[in-house]
Amino acid sequence: MRILIVEDEYDLGVAVQERVGLDGHAVDWFTTLEDARAAMATVDYDFILLDLGLPDGSGRDLLREVRRTSSDIAILITTAEDQISDRIAGLSEGADDYIVKPYDLNELVARIAAVARRYASPRRQAHCRVGEITIDRENRSVSRDGERLDLTAREWSIMELLSRSPGRIYSRQEIDTVLYALDREVDSNTVEVFISRLRRKLGNNVIRTIRGRGYCLDGKNGS
Repeated sequence: MRILIVEDEYDLGVAVQERVGLDGHAVDWFTTLEDARAAMATVDYDFILLDLGLPDGSGRDLLREVRRTSSDIAILITTAEDQISDRIAGLSEGADDYIVKPYDLNELVARIAAVARRYASPRRQAHCRVGEITIDRENRSVSRDGERLDLTAREWSIMELLSRSPGRIYSRQEIDTVLYALDREVDSNTVEVFISRLRRKLGNNVIRTIRGRGYCLDGKNGS
């Protein structure tokens, strides 16, 4: 997923960005509402981790703005406000979950996964099969003839994206988006490097190159 963190505590922001990124998500982190709004104007996010007490206002302002225009972005509030009334207010205004500081990073990741499952399309199957390859989205794994393959977080991110619609061509820019956050520079051949690594693990016929357009899973063998 593409995840936006809005958090003004520097040490916490660094820790959350690093831990959430380890699960293969592309993570952007900003410390103010102004910067978060600017990022959302150019990037389509799947998930927002939203602090409430920010230097230039309340995170609830952004929560209300998002919910006025979109119901398909998951929002998890992360805040030091621990009163029941605070939780009720955040949830009633459209947040999907609420975690109080200080929190365990592994619990945060588990909550992200739980909320994300509620947003998963019912039409998107948990498993996708392409020839001898099976992609298990629920368990974030890929196997070949029943043997699980050892993929890095970024290799999994590419496979998850391509498996959303076997046969559909995904551009290099779309793949770049799931690989890196806004503050990371992507080398010109980064996507090609990861595709090459995947082919060594999956076999050469699983991912097709469509010259000048991008990459896709072989939809003829997909299910």
